[in-house]
Amino acid sequence: MSDSTAERIEQRLRQRLDPLHVGIRDDSARHAGHPGASSGGGHYVVTVVSAAFEGLTLLEQHRLVNEALVDLIGDEIHALGLRTMTPASWSARH
Repeated sequence: MSDSTAERIEQRLRQRLDPLHVGIRDDSARHAGHPGASSGGGHYVVTVVSAAFEGLTLLEQHRLVNEALVDLIGDEIHALGLRTMTPASWSARH
């Protein structure tokens, strides 16, 4: 399930945020036996770089990502770590 979930995460983010970059790390194996993981939902860390984040606070950026993934959270996604950046902040780091 994790591969297809990661693909769905990326597809939703690309459709909603037109990102310059999307990176997804599946950390589900590190959480085996975790009480919340028993539902089958995975643990993911997502990096998204998008111009849609320009002028938004970090909280607002994270809300955009969560809104794009709302129907996956709680079922396919148990835990979601986010790293969001504008293209300018991404360029400054790379």
